[in-house]
Amino acid sequence: MNPEGVPLQGMGYGGYPMQPGGTTGIQSTRVNIDTEPPKDHIIWSLICFNFSNPCCLGLAALIYSVKSRDRKVVGDLEGARHYGSTARSLNIAATVLFFLICLIPLIIFAVTIIQSRNRFNKSWYGH
Repeated sequence: MNPEGVPLQGMGYGGYPMQPGGTTGIQSTRVNIDTEPPKDHIIWSLICFNFSNPCCLGLAALIYSVKSRDRKVVGDLEGARHYGSTARSLNIAATVLFFLICLIPLIIFAVTIIQSRNRFNKSWYGH
């Protein structure tokens, strides 16, 4: 009980308990938490495995994607990032290789058609 006129012990000049007069700094700790979970690229790996699997790169990408997903479930986010990054690299390699395998024969076919037309036109008109 505090009768009026008797100050409470521990009151500073500002009226806050247990603080001496004057302002004090507030200490805080900042922790940066990465809220975005690591990507495992499982859909891209499945597409590469099913449709473009040159040199078994699609299969390897799928394996690393599954490993990344397993690491994420266990809680090892750094391991999940590592496996996800490897899966992404393998998917890029499989996609580029697939497009090159499809594009080179298409270019060869187009050049052959153009050259054969030019030869036919020269022989037809007698040039």
